[in-house]
Amino acid sequence: MKNTIAERIQDFLKQFPPFNILTKEELMQISGQIRVLYLEKGAHVFKQDEKCHDEFYIVREGAIGLYRNIGSDQDLVDICDAGDLFGLRIMIIKKNYRMFSQADEESIVYAIPASVFKPLIDTNKEVNNFLLDTFASHARNYYTETEKGKKIDNTISIDTAKDLSSLRTISYRKKPLTCSSTAIVKDIALEMNKHKVNSVIVADENKYPIGIITDSDLRAKIATGLFPVTSTVTEIMNTPVKTYAKKLTVAEAQIALIKNNISHLCITKDGTRNSKLVGVFSNHDLLVSFGNNPSALIKEIKRAKKVQRLRYIRKRVQKLLNTYLEQDIPTPHILHLISEINDALVVRTVELSLKEMATPAPVTFSFMVLGSQGRREQLLITDQDNAIVFEDVTEERYEDTKAYFLELARMITKKLHTIGFEYCPAEMMASNPRWCMSVSQWEEQFRDWMMTPTEESTLLSSIFFDFQCVYGNTDMVNRLSDVVFDGVNKSNRFLGLLGVSALQKPSPLGFFKQFLVEQNGEHKDTFDIKIRAMMVLIDSARILALYHNLKGINNTLLRYETLAELEPNNKELFEGCAKAFRVLLKFRTRQGLLHKDSGRFIKLSSLSKRDKLRLKRCFRPIRDIQELLKVRFQLKTLM
Repeated sequence: MKNTIAERIQDFLKQFPPFNILTKEELMQISGQIRVLYLEKGAHVFKQDEKCHDEFYIVREGAIGLYRNIGSDQDLVDICDAGDLFGLRIMIIKKNYRMFSQADEESIVYAIPASVFKPLIDTNKEVNNFLLDTFASHARNYYTETEKGKKIDNTISIDTAKDLSSLRTISYRKKPLTCSSTAIVKDIALEMNKHKVNSVIVADENKYPIGIITDSDLRAKIATGLFPVTSTVTEIMNTPVKTYAKKLTVAEAQIALIKNNISHLCITKDGTRNSKLVGVFSNHDLLVSFGNNPSALIKEIKRAKKVQRLRYIRKRVQKLLNTYLEQDIPTPHILHLISEINDALVVRTVELSLKEMATPAPVTFSFMVLGSQGRREQLLITDQDNAIVFEDVTEERYEDTKAYFLELARMITKKLHTIGFEYCPAEMMASNPRWCMSVSQWEEQFRDWMMTPTEESTLLSSIFFDFQCVYGNTDMVNRLSDVVFDGVNKSNRFLGLLGVSALQKPSPLGFFKQFLVEQNGEHKDTFDIKIRAMMVLIDSARILALYHNLKGINNTLLRYETLAELEPNNKELFEGCAKAFRVLLKFRTRQGLLHKDSGRFIKLSSLSKRDKLRLKRCFRPIRDIQELLKVRFQLKTLM
């Protein structure tokens, strides 16, 4: 007789990793021994410090929150929904639970016996790796994304950024030039010249390193006549060599070179001399490692004389970004570092453009960046959004003054385009006369958008109200900020209309929780991660920041962090929104680097089931923050 319950469980499990890689027979064996748990909202699956169960769990329906008690506080670590595993300690370390799990809503959970599943871990490396990765992701407190239980400050100075680059693993030269112990010095010198390298590793028949000869050895021992060129390499080589494993960090490599007063390190398979040589790391490689850190890049930007040099530096920034993502450096740090470099590029572009103008600027001005760069969230190079604000002048001087700054703006935007920042398709750039005005005209424009809001003004506000002065007079930009918050305090309707705009963003998921993709056009059948996911979180953070009069806080993550402090009753929601935004931003950035584009439109067929699940987990806070806006600003009456 068929076990219909087990078959239903099997049909569910096979949709999700790691069960999707098991055979039908293995799945059926597991499904037949699973317990089905029904949990009311607030019910616990397990409690913190409780002895770990003989089962682990997967969510069938609903949502299970993982929390950690820290003193009298309860910190949310993660939220598990359909297809998510939790309670994996029994499979990994079999110690007491370090957090508790609680149903955030009515839920159905499958309890999987560890004894049934363990044989599959022992025989399937992919299953084992997935469980380890899932366990590690829950063990990390999501405040940092990389460090367990420690909240990292969202600010980091460029001076200390070098320390971050030092924590990266080294990039060493693979397949180094080698020779046997019987080789003649003259021959290896010719080989070094032929291959344009400054060292050769002397290795035995097992490829174990036994010595090294460098350019300095040839100068000090051969060119001086101390040894003839017919000497064997063993007569002049340095031995024993210093060997390290390939996971050596840049900082550790630097210390090793200085401590031992040497110029090269041998990289072996297990880090010992009795192991196969896999590479060599030199002083030159160390300089290259440090040469691509933010402080070095910014110094280079400030010295650049031509825009082509700035373009070259910006390409190196992409490599730096890729390294940061690989090293899993916390998102706030990455945003800060890349934003500082982007700002430096814009500042130098303005300076070079001013030098090309026939006369100095007639009055003081500010060059503002808007949108993602204004929020300091522009990791990938996207299109430009910028504007110029200049000091008020008499009516007689206005047209000439504006003409000067329009010419300057055209130079700046052209140079930024050369560097890699594409022209804005909607021409929201300082070179457009609409976005190059005196401070009084800008104030009037902002007041008009807020007092008589339209669909266009609401759209423009969402871009222009995330502004930042990058170059010039900050006082004028601060005046605009005062206008914005004064207008908000006088017009609740404006915030309501901004809220309606956030609610009208197309949904990421359909009724049956499938991804909704573009139906036509150039990006047909792709998922728009910007409009369907990220923009709702960005818009909501901006609206609530305006509501609370949070001046000078433009960054989405900082806005949610501040909101969590201002509204303790909604702390969990705002922290969930921040986490979702970090995941989405990194996901889009990785896609952009992979496909060499903006990362906005994603082909779902290229994603693994695991990646799709990670994305879907981010959509719950989107729904919840939209509901908060709807209630707070009574948006049903405006829609």
